[in-house]
Amino acid sequence: MDQLLVALDLDTADEALRMAERLRGSVGGFKVNVHLYTAEGPSLVRQLVERGDRVFLDLKYHDIPNTVANAVAAAARQGVWMLNVHAAGGRAMMDAARAAADDAAQGQAERPLVIAVTVLTSLDRDALAETGCGGGELDRHVERLALLAQDAGLDGVVASPRETPRLRERCGPDFLIVTPGIRTGTVAGDDQSRTSTPAGALAAGASYLVVGRPILRARDPRGAAEAIAAGLSRSR
Repeated sequence: MDQLLVALDLDTADEALRMAERLRGSVGGFKVNVHLYTAEGPSLVRQLVERGDRVFLDLKYHDIPNTVANAVAAAARQGVWMLNVHAAGGRAMMDAARAAADDAAQGQAERPLVIAVTVLTSLDRDALAETGCGGGELDRHVERLALLAQDAGLDGVVASPRETPRLRERCGPDFLIVTPGIRTGTVAGDDQSRTSTPAGALAAGASYLVVGRPILRARDPRGAAEAIAAGLSRSR
């Protein structure tokens, strides 16, 4: 199932590579987050890429345009399939990220998809209001950032299932919407506020679903992944 991406939210490269080995062929790719990347560095990404995996590098770049451009170029050299920046970094930063990705493609490397994080799925309206953003109007803030990312030429955004229908309507059928916060049941100690089932997220218009704990914590991770993929196929 190409639309199903597994978050390798694990502590070590050995754990991540073993999990990837178990799941390879049953999912569309793997997300490497800032925790794992900080612990293990780019060598893990290269190993996954060398094994033929699509890697979504989830480092959420948010810095001055030149710094982000250099980071995107470095990620492209590692062979990542997709990476993200924070839309809150602004138009100039996103322009620089897209330009760096385009330059990488001209160097005979495949251009990575560049998407923008809108509002973290751990935040709800009250938490957003505490930051002074959008007066607590979460949906409108997400939409504003998504349109800014699209205007900057990015390939898509990261957004929760709750905002996806409106973003699909406003941004069109080809704009990627990557949806985390996917749950198949109750998760102990869950830190996500805006979640959905896999079928619900797909029905809302998501392009890719990022699933972590429901697969990683399953007794049979591959079986859990295949069950999610089968459910998505039935819901189309």
